[in-house]
Amino acid sequence: MLLKLDNSKLLAEAIALISELVLEVNARITKQGFEITAIDPANVALVDLKIPAKAFSKFEIENEEEIGLNLEDFKQVLKRASGLPIVLEKEDNVLKIKIEDKTKRTFSLALITLEAEEKKVPSLSFNSKIEMNAADFAEIINDAAIVADSCAFVVSKDSFVIEAKGTLHSSKTEFSSDEVKITTEQSSRAKYSLDYLVKFAKAARLAEKLLISFSTEYPAKFEFKTEGLDLSFILAPRSEEE
Repeated sequence: MLLKLDNSKLLAEAIALISELVLEVNARITKQGFEITAIDPANVALVDLKIPAKAFSKFEIENEEEIGLNLEDFKQVLKRASGLPIVLEKEDNVLKIKIEDKTKRTFSLALITLEAEEKKVPSLSFNSKIEMNAADFAEIINDAAIVADSCAFVVSKDSFVIEAKGTLHSSKTEFSSDEVKITTEQSSRAKYSLDYLVKFAKAARLAEKLLISFSTEYPAKFEFKTEGLDLSFILAPRSEEE
């Protein structure tokens, strides 16, 4: 296995985000590309990262590979690359990461063994979808986190509202159908943890647009896509009584 990525910044930032949810993962390298699917220890959130083979300037594999990674270690090495080209090469039970700079630096990370059970993205059907600016979403979620530990998404044909209510304080942001793209079969309302949403919102650094899909009292899916990367999260709802 030998992969070369000319700009390591997207991978570095994606791994940094995922490491806030889970510390160890099995990464899959297939003919289609580099993939990570993982569930956080609380079984509340799932993260799915896909980097297509075409995003790499070199993508050489003989067979599908699965490599166990400690994300904290992987994150620190990628951080040292500072966006420079990197080469990932598996040798026996080691992942070699070569940073191509004026001086060539090579890190060797011992691969770890994790349970072999493959994590799969569940098949979900949603009533409502919202396409909006990812940076706007990040601002709203960070505002909401000041006043509460959860927030509600409320959608109708003509509006999308994010509201948070704490013991003493509250926040509310409303978008019209002129400001965000709303596709909905019926009005929907669901409540989600802001602790997780704040982490997801950091993906606004990677993608300009965000697609939110949800239904009443149902998991929500958040999709951040760029030309070279697809990063999505699925989050379980919280009870309205919580």
